[in-house]
Amino acid sequence: MEDRNNENLRELLEKFFDAERAESCVEDIQKAEQIFREHPAPEPDDMLIANIKAEIAMRLRASRAHHIRRIIYEVVGAAAVILFVAAVGLQLLKTGPTGQVKVNYASLIPPEIWEGDDITVDDENLAVFTAQIEQIEDEVAALQSGGDTGNGDSTLTELEMELIEINSDFWKG
Repeated sequence: MEDRNNENLRELLEKFFDAERAESCVEDIQKAEQIFREHPAPEPDDMLIANIKAEIAMRLRASRAHHIRRIIYEVVGAAAVILFVAAVGLQLLKTGPTGQVKVNYASLIPPEIWEGDDITVDDENLAVFTAQIEQIEDEVAALQSGGDTGNGDSTLTELEMELIEINSDFWKG
Protein backbone atom coordinates (compact mmCIF):
# COMPACT_ATOMS: atom_id res chain seq x y z
CA MET A 1 0.00 0.00 0.00
CA GLU A 2 2.84 2.32 0.85
CA ASP A 3 4.46 1.62 -2.53
CA ARG A 4 1.24 2.60 -4.30
CA ASN A 5 1.12 5.88 -2.30
CA ASN A 6 4.75 6.65 -3.17
CA GLU A 7 4.05 5.90 -6.84
CA ASN A 8 1.03 8.25 -6.85
CA LEU A 9 3.10 10.92 -5.13
CA ARG A 10 5.89 10.50 -7.68
CA GLU A 11 3.41 10.83 -10.59
CA LEU A 12 1.95 13.98 -9.05
CA LEU A 13 5.33 15.58 -8.50
CA GLU A 14 6.45 14.72 -12.05
CA LYS A 15 3.66 16.96 -13.30
CA PHE A 16 5.40 19.91 -11.62
CA PHE A 17 9.09 18.87 -11.73
CA ASP A 18 11.38 16.78 -13.92
CA ALA A 19 11.89 13.07 -13.03
CA GLU A 20 15.07 13.57 -10.96
CA ARG A 21 13.62 16.43 -8.94
CA ALA A 22 10.38 14.48 -8.35
CA GLU A 23 12.34 11.45 -7.10
CA SER A 24 14.32 13.72 -4.76
CA CYS A 25 11.08 15.20 -3.35
CA VAL A 26 9.61 11.74 -2.77
CA GLU A 27 12.77 10.67 -0.89
CA ASP A 28 12.64 13.83 1.26
CA ILE A 29 9.00 13.17 2.14
CA GLN A 30 9.80 9.53 3.04
CA LYS A 31 12.67 10.68 5.30
CA ALA A 32 10.38 13.20 7.04
CA GLU A 33 7.75 10.51 7.66
CA GLN A 34 10.45 8.22 9.10
CA ILE A 35 11.59 11.00 11.47
CA PHE A 36 8.00 11.58 12.63
CA ARG A 37 7.56 7.86 13.32
CA GLU A 38 10.80 7.70 15.34
CA HIS A 39 10.02 10.84 17.36
CA PRO A 40 6.31 11.03 18.10
CA ALA A 41 4.81 14.27 19.45
CA PRO A 42 4.22 14.32 23.20
CA GLU A 43 0.64 13.83 24.35
CA PRO A 44 -0.98 16.92 25.88
CA ASP A 45 -1.49 16.95 29.61
CA ASP A 46 -4.92 15.77 30.81
CA MET A 47 -5.30 18.95 32.88
CA LEU A 48 -4.64 21.12 29.82
CA ILE A 49 -7.29 19.25 27.82
CA ALA A 50 -9.78 19.65 30.68
CA ASN A 51 -9.09 23.42 30.86
CA ILE A 52 -9.57 23.80 27.11
CA LYS A 53 -12.89 21.91 27.23
CA ALA A 54 -14.07 24.05 30.16
CA GLU A 55 -13.17 27.24 28.29
CA ILE A 56 -15.05 26.08 25.19
CA ALA A 57 -18.13 25.14 27.25
CA MET A 58 -18.13 28.54 29.00
CA ARG A 59 -17.89 30.45 25.70
CA LEU A 60 -20.64 28.34 24.14
CA ARG A 61 -22.97 29.13 27.06
CA ALA A 62 -22.27 32.86 26.68
CA SER A 63 -22.85 32.65 22.93
CA ARG A 64 -26.11 30.76 23.43
CA ALA A 65 -27.29 33.30 26.01
CA HIS A 66 -26.50 36.16 23.63
CA HIS A 67 -28.34 34.39 20.81
CA ILE A 68 -31.40 33.75 22.99
CA ARG A 69 -31.38 37.36 24.21
CA ARG A 70 -31.31 38.63 20.62
CA ILE A 71 -34.25 36.39 19.68
CA ILE A 72 -36.22 37.67 22.68
CA TYR A 73 -35.57 41.28 21.65
CA GLU A 74 -36.76 40.56 18.11
CA VAL A 75 -39.93 38.85 19.38
CA VAL A 76 -40.67 41.71 21.79
CA GLY A 77 -40.18 44.25 18.98
CA ALA A 78 -42.50 42.33 16.66
CA ALA A 79 -45.10 42.03 19.44
CA ALA A 80 -44.91 45.78 20.08
CA VAL A 81 -45.52 46.51 16.40
CA ILE A 82 -48.47 44.10 16.31
CA LEU A 83 -49.98 45.70 19.44
CA PHE A 84 -49.53 49.19 18.00
CA VAL A 85 -51.20 48.23 14.72
CA ALA A 86 -54.03 46.53 16.61
CA ALA A 87 -54.57 49.61 18.79
CA VAL A 88 -54.67 51.92 15.78
CA GLY A 89 -57.04 49.53 14.00
CA LEU A 90 -59.36 49.45 17.00
CA GLN A 91 -59.39 53.23 17.17
CA LEU A 92 -60.30 53.43 13.49
CA LEU A 93 -63.03 50.82 13.88
CA LYS A 94 -64.38 52.57 16.98
CA THR A 95 -64.72 55.94 15.22
CA GLY A 96 -66.08 54.38 12.02
CA PRO A 97 -66.05 55.87 8.55
CA THR A 98 -66.60 59.60 8.65
CA GLY A 99 -68.07 60.11 5.20
CA GLN A 100 -67.04 63.55 4.04
CA VAL A 101 -63.96 64.93 5.71
CA LYS A 102 -63.88 68.65 6.35
CA VAL A 103 -60.53 70.14 5.49
CA ASN A 104 -59.43 73.27 7.28
CA TYR A 105 -56.92 75.40 5.46
CA ALA A 106 -55.58 78.90 5.45
CA SER A 107 -55.65 80.85 2.23
CA LEU A 108 -53.95 84.04 1.20
CA ILE A 109 -56.49 84.54 -1.59
CA PRO A 110 -60.10 85.18 -0.59
CA PRO A 111 -62.53 82.36 -1.52
CA GLU A 112 -64.64 84.76 -3.64
CA ILE A 113 -61.82 84.96 -6.17
CA TRP A 114 -61.66 81.18 -6.54
CA GLU A 115 -65.42 80.87 -6.84
CA GLY A 116 -65.61 83.22 -9.87
CA ASP A 117 -65.32 82.03 -13.46
CA ASP A 118 -62.38 84.30 -14.29
CA ILE A 119 -59.88 84.89 -11.53
CA THR A 120 -58.08 87.69 -13.38
CA VAL A 121 -61.25 89.79 -13.44
CA ASP A 122 -61.66 89.55 -9.68
CA ASP A 123 -58.05 90.44 -8.78
CA GLU A 124 -56.50 93.58 -10.27
CA ASN A 125 -52.85 92.64 -9.57
CA LEU A 126 -53.38 89.22 -11.11
CA ALA A 127 -54.94 90.81 -14.20
CA VAL A 128 -51.88 93.06 -14.65
CA PHE A 129 -49.51 90.14 -14.25
CA THR A 130 -51.53 88.04 -16.71
CA ALA A 131 -51.43 90.81 -19.31
CA GLN A 132 -47.66 91.20 -18.89
CA ILE A 133 -47.14 87.44 -19.20
CA GLU A 134 -49.26 87.34 -22.37
CA GLN A 135 -47.20 90.19 -23.83
CA ILE A 136 -43.98 88.33 -23.08
CA GLU A 137 -45.40 85.14 -24.60
CA ASP A 138 -46.26 87.06 -27.77
CA GLU A 139 -42.75 88.52 -27.97
CA VAL A 140 -41.16 85.10 -27.41
CA ALA A 141 -43.38 83.59 -30.11
CA ALA A 142 -42.34 86.38 -32.48
CA LEU A 143 -38.66 85.79 -31.70
CA GLN A 144 -39.01 82.05 -32.23
CA SER A 145 -40.80 82.46 -35.54
CA GLY A 146 -38.11 84.84 -36.77
CA GLY A 147 -40.44 87.79 -37.01
CA ASP A 148 -39.20 91.30 -36.24
CA THR A 149 -40.68 92.98 -33.19
CA GLY A 150 -39.28 96.34 -34.26
CA ASN A 151 -36.60 96.74 -31.60
CA GLY A 152 -33.79 94.75 -33.23
CA ASP A 153 -31.13 93.29 -30.85
CA SER A 154 -32.49 94.97 -27.74
CA THR A 155 -35.70 92.89 -27.80
CA LEU A 156 -34.20 90.00 -25.90
CA THR A 157 -32.68 92.33 -23.28
CA GLU A 158 -36.00 94.13 -22.83
CA LEU A 159 -37.76 90.81 -22.53
CA GLU A 160 -35.41 89.70 -19.76
CA MET A 161 -35.80 93.02 -17.93
CA GLU A 162 -39.61 92.75 -18.07
CA LEU A 163 -39.48 89.21 -16.74
CA ILE A 164 -37.24 90.29 -13.84
CA GLU A 165 -39.60 93.19 -13.08
CA ILE A 166 -42.66 90.92 -13.11
CA ASN A 167 -40.97 88.41 -10.80
CA SER A 168 -39.96 91.09 -8.31
CA ASP A 169 -43.46 92.67 -8.39
CA PHE A 170 -45.14 89.30 -7.99
CA TRP A 171 -43.27 88.39 -4.82
CA LYS A 172 -43.70 91.86 -3.30
CA GLY A 173 -47.45 92.01 -3.92
